[in-house]
Amino acid sequence: MLFKSLEFKLMSGQKVKITDIPVLEEDNKYRFMLQIRLQKLITLIHAQRNPKTVYSFKDYLKKLLKWPDYEAIFGTSVLKNNA
Repeated sequence: MLFKSLEFKLMSGQKVKITDIPVLEEDNKYRFMLQIRLQKLITLIHAQRNPKTVYSFKDYLKKLLKWPDYEAIFGTSVLKNNA
């Protein structure tokens, strides 16, 4: 799975970086949900007085999503017999 990161400056001049943003295909059913969650995270960061400099989108989603949805997005296939 490919991940991207987003870096931007707040009005105060502080740089903020969001890492571990998954890149999904256009026909993936979770793509729209992830876009909305990313917008909510950015809004949440802008509303804070003293935000951190680095946020993990993957960790943010782990707290919000139900486990089957999280596993469908980030789950890796388990190999048989460690092959």
